Amino acid sequence: MTKTIIELKKADLTLGSAAASVHVLKNIDVQIGRGEAVGIVGPSGSGKSTLLMVLAGLERLDSGEIIILNTPLHQLSEDGLADFRGRNIGIVFQSFHLIANMTAIENVAVPLELANAENPFEIARQELIAVGLGERLNHYPGQLSGGEQQRVAIARALAPSPSVLIADEPTGNLDTETGRQIADLLFSKQAERGMTMLLVTHDNALAARCSRQIRVRSGEIVAEGAAPGSVGEAIRA
Repeated sequence: MTKTIIELKKADLTLGSAAASVHVLKNIDVQIGRGEAVGIVGPSGSGKSTLLMVLAGLERLDSGEIIILNTPLHQLSEDGLADFRGRNIGIVFQSFHLIANMTAIENVAVPLELANAENPFEIARQELIAVGLGERLNHYPGQLSGGEQQRVAIARALAPSPSVLIADEPTGNLDTETGRQIADLLFSKQAERGMTMLLVTHDNALAARCSRQIRVRSGEIVAEGAAPGSVGEAIRA
Protein backbone atom coordinates (compact mmCIF):
# COMPACT_ATOMS: atom_id res chain seq x y z
CA MET A 1 0.00 0.00 0.00
CA THR A 2 1.31 3.45 -0.94
CA LYS A 3 2.34 5.54 2.04
CA THR A 4 0.21 8.66 2.60
CA ILE A 5 2.40 11.75 2.65
CA ILE A 6 -0.25 14.47 2.22
CA GLU A 7 -3.46 14.60 4.22
CA LEU A 8 -6.20 17.19 4.56
CA LYS A 9 -8.73 16.71 7.36
CA LYS A 10 -11.95 18.72 7.43
CA ALA A 11 -10.24 21.59 5.61
CA ASP A 12 -12.33 24.75 5.58
CA LEU A 13 -11.48 28.17 4.17
CA THR A 14 -13.37 31.40 3.52
CA LEU A 15 -11.72 34.24 1.59
CA GLY A 16 -12.77 37.88 1.77
CA SER A 17 -14.95 39.42 4.45
CA ALA A 18 -18.55 40.41 5.13
CA ALA A 19 -20.66 40.58 1.95
CA ALA A 20 -17.62 39.89 -0.22
CA SER A 21 -16.68 36.66 1.55
CA VAL A 22 -16.59 33.40 -0.40
CA HIS A 23 -16.63 29.96 1.22
CA VAL A 24 -13.90 28.51 -1.00
CA LEU A 25 -13.20 25.13 0.62
CA LYS A 26 -15.87 23.23 2.53
CA ASN A 27 -14.89 20.49 4.97
CA ILE A 28 -12.52 18.74 2.53
CA ASP A 29 -10.78 15.44 3.27
CA VAL A 30 -7.94 14.33 0.99
CA GLN A 31 -5.24 11.69 1.17
CA ILE A 32 -2.38 11.55 -1.35
CA GLY A 33 0.25 8.83 -1.49
CA ARG A 34 3.96 9.01 -2.10
CA GLY A 35 4.79 9.06 -5.80
CA GLU A 36 1.24 9.73 -7.00
CA ALA A 37 0.48 12.14 -9.83
CA VAL A 38 -2.86 13.70 -8.94
CA GLY A 39 -4.85 15.94 -11.27
CA ILE A 40 -7.13 18.48 -9.59
CA VAL A 41 -9.88 19.47 -12.01
CA GLY A 42 -13.11 21.44 -12.02
CA PRO A 43 -14.76 24.56 -13.44
CA SER A 44 -13.42 28.07 -12.92
CA GLY A 45 -14.21 29.29 -9.41
CA SER A 46 -14.62 25.76 -8.07
CA GLY A 47 -11.81 26.17 -5.52
CA LYS A 48 -9.27 23.89 -7.18
CA SER A 49 -6.47 26.47 -7.34
CA THR A 50 -7.13 27.50 -3.74
CA LEU A 51 -6.97 23.84 -2.74
CA LEU A 52 -3.61 23.63 -4.50
CA MET A 53 -2.36 26.75 -2.68
CA VAL A 54 -3.37 25.19 0.64
CA LEU A 55 -1.49 22.02 -0.30
CA ALA A 56 1.52 24.17 -1.25
CA GLY A 57 1.48 25.89 2.13
CA LEU A 58 0.74 29.26 0.50
CA GLU A 59 -2.77 29.64 1.95
CA ARG A 60 -3.76 28.95 5.54
CA LEU A 61 -6.96 27.15 6.53
CA ASP A 62 -9.59 28.69 8.78
CA SER A 63 -10.06 25.28 10.36
CA GLY A 64 -9.02 21.69 9.80
CA GLU A 65 -5.62 20.07 9.44
CA ILE A 66 -2.99 19.77 6.73
CA ILE A 67 -0.23 17.23 7.28
CA ILE A 68 2.61 16.78 4.80
CA LEU A 69 5.50 14.37 5.40
CA ASN A 70 4.23 13.91 8.98
CA THR A 71 4.48 17.67 9.60
CA PRO A 72 1.31 19.52 10.68
CA LEU A 73 1.56 22.64 8.53
CA HIS A 74 -1.40 24.26 10.28
CA GLN A 75 0.68 24.41 13.47
CA LEU A 76 3.75 26.05 11.93
CA SER A 77 4.70 29.72 12.19
CA GLU A 78 5.08 31.70 8.97
CA ASP A 79 8.87 31.26 9.15
CA GLY A 80 8.50 27.56 9.87
CA LEU A 81 6.08 27.17 6.99
CA ALA A 82 8.40 29.00 4.58
CA ASP A 83 11.33 26.81 5.67
CA PHE A 84 9.31 23.62 5.24
CA ARG A 85 8.06 24.70 1.82
CA GLY A 86 11.56 25.61 0.66
CA ARG A 87 12.93 22.19 1.58
CA ASN A 88 10.04 19.95 0.56
CA ILE A 89 7.72 21.55 -2.01
CA GLY A 90 8.52 22.70 -5.55
CA ILE A 91 6.00 25.00 -7.23
CA VAL A 92 5.42 25.73 -10.94
CA PHE A 93 2.95 28.48 -11.89
CA GLN A 94 1.14 29.23 -15.14
CA SER A 95 2.84 32.62 -15.51
CA PHE A 96 6.41 31.38 -14.74
CA HIS A 97 7.17 33.99 -12.00
CA LEU A 98 10.80 34.39 -13.04
CA ILE A 99 12.83 37.37 -11.83
CA ALA A 100 13.26 39.54 -14.91
CA ASN A 101 16.68 40.98 -14.08
CA MET A 102 18.22 37.62 -13.26
CA THR A 103 19.59 35.10 -15.76
CA ALA A 104 18.20 31.58 -16.02
CA ILE A 105 20.94 30.15 -13.82
CA GLU A 106 20.48 32.92 -11.25
CA ASN A 107 16.72 32.29 -11.13
CA VAL A 108 17.26 28.58 -10.49
CA ALA A 109 19.94 29.26 -7.87
CA VAL A 110 17.71 31.56 -5.78
CA PRO A 111 15.88 28.88 -3.72
CA LEU A 112 19.16 27.01 -3.24
CA GLU A 113 20.87 30.11 -1.89
CA LEU A 114 17.93 30.79 0.43
CA ALA A 115 18.28 27.23 1.73
CA ASN A 116 22.05 27.71 2.20
CA ALA A 117 22.76 24.83 -0.17
CA GLU A 118 26.33 24.04 -1.11
CA ASN A 119 27.31 24.87 -4.70
CA PRO A 120 23.95 26.44 -5.66
CA PHE A 121 25.11 27.54 -9.12
CA GLU A 122 26.48 24.11 -9.99
CA ILE A 123 23.19 22.50 -8.97
CA ALA A 124 21.32 25.17 -10.96
CA ARG A 125 23.50 24.47 -14.00
CA GLN A 126 22.82 20.74 -13.80
CA GLU A 127 19.06 21.29 -13.43
CA LEU A 128 18.97 23.58 -16.47
CA ILE A 129 20.90 21.02 -18.50
CA ALA A 130 18.40 18.38 -17.35
CA VAL A 131 15.47 20.39 -18.75
CA GLY A 132 17.24 21.04 -22.05
CA LEU A 133 18.53 24.56 -21.42
CA GLY A 134 22.26 23.97 -21.19
CA GLU A 135 22.79 26.63 -23.88
CA ARG A 136 20.57 29.21 -22.16
CA LEU A 137 22.20 29.49 -18.73
CA ASN A 138 23.03 33.18 -19.03
CA HIS A 139 19.91 34.32 -20.88
CA TYR A 140 17.40 36.59 -19.16
CA PRO A 141 13.68 35.68 -19.12
CA GLY A 142 12.95 38.33 -21.77
CA GLN A 143 15.36 36.55 -24.11
CA LEU A 144 13.59 33.19 -23.73
CA SER A 145 10.44 31.80 -25.32
CA GLY A 146 7.44 30.93 -23.16
CA GLY A 147 8.33 27.26 -23.23
CA GLU A 148 11.93 28.01 -22.25
CA GLN A 149 10.77 30.23 -19.39
CA GLN A 150 8.57 27.41 -18.09
CA ARG A 151 11.54 25.04 -18.32
CA VAL A 152 13.53 27.47 -16.15
CA ALA A 153 10.62 27.54 -13.69
CA ILE A 154 10.56 23.73 -13.60
CA ALA A 155 14.31 23.59 -13.05
CA ARG A 156 13.94 26.08 -10.19
CA ALA A 157 11.16 23.99 -8.62
CA LEU A 158 13.22 20.80 -8.91
CA ALA A 159 16.55 22.23 -7.76
CA PRO A 160 16.02 21.69 -3.99
CA SER A 161 14.99 18.04 -4.67
CA PRO A 162 11.48 18.41 -3.23
CA SER A 163 9.32 15.46 -2.24
CA VAL A 164 6.22 17.22 -3.60
CA LEU A 165 5.86 19.07 -6.91
CA ILE A 166 2.90 21.45 -7.27
CA ALA A 167 1.90 22.72 -10.72
CA ASP A 168 -0.89 25.25 -11.30
CA GLU A 169 -1.96 25.28 -14.98
CA PRO A 170 1.67 24.76 -16.09
CA THR A 171 0.74 24.66 -19.79
CA GLY A 172 -1.94 27.35 -19.67
CA ASN A 173 0.17 30.09 -21.30
CA LEU A 174 1.70 27.86 -23.95
CA ASP A 175 0.72 26.72 -27.44
CA THR A 176 -0.39 23.12 -27.88
CA GLU A 177 2.93 21.63 -28.98
CA THR A 178 5.00 23.52 -26.39
CA GLY A 179 2.45 22.58 -23.74
CA ARG A 180 2.81 18.91 -24.68
CA GLN A 181 6.58 19.15 -24.36
CA ILE A 182 6.30 20.77 -20.94
CA ALA A 183 3.80 18.11 -19.81
CA ASP A 184 6.17 15.38 -21.01
CA LEU A 185 8.98 17.03 -19.04
CA LEU A 186 6.92 17.27 -15.84
CA PHE A 187 5.76 13.67 -15.94
CA SER A 188 9.20 12.33 -16.83
CA LYS A 189 10.83 14.23 -13.95
CA GLN A 190 8.08 13.15 -11.55
CA ALA A 191 8.61 9.50 -12.47
CA GLU A 192 12.40 9.76 -12.55
CA ARG A 193 12.59 11.28 -9.06
CA GLY A 194 9.67 9.47 -7.46
CA MET A 195 8.02 12.72 -6.45
CA THR A 196 4.40 13.25 -5.58
CA MET A 197 2.90 15.67 -8.13
CA LEU A 198 -0.27 17.72 -7.73
CA LEU A 199 -1.50 19.30 -10.93
CA VAL A 200 -4.34 21.78 -11.49
CA THR A 201 -5.38 21.92 -15.13
CA HIS A 202 -8.29 22.67 -17.47
CA ASP A 203 -6.71 20.34 -20.03
CA ASN A 204 -8.55 17.00 -19.93
CA ALA A 205 -5.77 15.24 -21.84
CA LEU A 206 -3.19 16.45 -19.33
CA ALA A 207 -5.35 15.45 -16.36
CA ALA A 208 -5.86 12.01 -17.88
CA ARG A 209 -2.11 11.38 -17.68
CA CYS A 210 -2.30 11.53 -13.87
CA SER A 211 -2.65 8.35 -11.83
CA ARG A 212 -5.69 9.85 -10.10
CA GLN A 213 -8.05 12.79 -10.55
CA ILE A 214 -9.90 14.82 -7.94
CA ARG A 215 -12.84 16.85 -9.22
CA VAL A 216 -13.77 19.96 -7.24
CA ARG A 217 -17.04 21.88 -7.55
CA SER A 218 -18.25 24.76 -5.35
CA GLY A 219 -15.50 24.12 -2.81
CA GLU A 220 -16.23 20.43 -2.38
CA ILE A 221 -14.73 17.23 -3.75
CA VAL A 222 -17.47 15.67 -5.87
CA ALA A 223 -15.60 12.77 -7.48
CA GLU A 224 -12.31 10.90 -7.47
CA GLY A 225 -11.00 8.26 -9.80
CA ALA A 226 -7.91 6.29 -10.76
CA ALA A 227 -6.34 6.24 -14.22
CA PRO A 228 -5.96 4.68 -16.69
CA GLY A 229 -9.24 3.31 -17.91
CA SER A 230 -11.40 3.87 -14.86
CA VAL A 231 -10.72 7.54 -14.43
CA GLY A 232 -13.26 8.75 -16.94
CA GLU A 233 -16.02 6.64 -15.45
CA ALA A 234 -15.18 7.70 -11.90
CA ILE A 235 -15.05 11.38 -12.74
CA ARG A 236 -18.46 11.22 -14.38
CA ALA A 237 -19.97 9.65 -11.27
